[in-house]
Amino acid sequence: MKLSAAVAMYVTYKRSVGMRFNTEARTLKSFCRALGDIPMTEVRPDEVLAYLAGTGPVTSFWERKHGAISGFYRFAIARGYATRSPLPSHVPKPPLAFVPYIYTRAELRRLLDVASSIDHPRTRIDPQVLRTLLLLLYGAALRISEALSLTMADLDLEQSVLYIRESKFYNTRLVPMGPDLAKALGQFIANRNRRYSCRPESPVFPCRDGSPITVRVAENAFRRVRNRAGVFRHDGARYQPRLHDLRHTAVVHRLIAWYRSGADVQRLLPQLATYLGHVHIAGTQRYLTLTPELLREASLRFERFAMEASHA
Repeated sequence: MKLSAAVAMYVTYKRSVGMRFNTEARTLKSFCRALGDIPMTEVRPDEVLAYLAGTGPVTSFWERKHGAISGFYRFAIARGYATRSPLPSHVPKPPLAFVPYIYTRAELRRLLDVASSIDHPRTRIDPQVLRTLLLLLYGAALRISEALSLTMADLDLEQSVLYIRESKFYNTRLVPMGPDLAKALGQFIANRNRRYSCRPESPVFPCRDGSPITVRVAENAFRRVRNRAGVFRHDGARYQPRLHDLRHTAVVHRLIAWYRSGADVQRLLPQLATYLGHVHIAGTQRYLTLTPELLREASLRFERFAMEASHA
């Protein structure tokens, strides 16, 4: 059996059991291109190692490639398409776990101020569109793909609700907005509708020519805003603050506020997971250890609890 045929069968199988499998499918397609459409029996370990190694240092992408190919070969061996795995027996030490950047409130204000004023000739996004996009990513803790997929039909400004359709895990959910965010979005829409199409299928956040904004265009525009605002990492991390970190920041700020107000955070976590569109609560719980400030608030909560228990 040819490599591409076996990969196609594997991807079809994974999707038949309910997995989206887009990232892994792209990785395996790249694997087929690198090795050529050769019989499964002719795949050599040195070719696989060369594909995994790439041209740069070992990163989390090495792990993702290794995981995708490893899963494919387990499938292939179980069905007799291959007799052994050509993957290297030695797996290099993975890089340090990536830690999202949590913006301070002062940094958020600078980003929003710059976004509303920067009008670079190469930027395909109107400044007010970009500013409102950043505001919504933080205010509603959306994924960038979710915000860019919003159409006019997905807005219910009377009820202050966003309809997030077919998100990362095929979920559709309602995202309520606070009064300040709903007011800002309503003002933006009123101005937006004077320039761009109001049809139900039109994107809420269009490029200057009315076409939907892509993730790459948004990330490039944000990079210019971040540089102009002077927001940088100084902790030796490989990546500078990202657009997606606005979502992480929103969650951390909410958790800190809950701790400071005396709220029952553990009881509220399932509600937060639903709001964020997480399939498992573990995806939300990881935020509890994300920043020193959050850990400090949790520690103070525990100390107050311990003191009250000792005097009971």
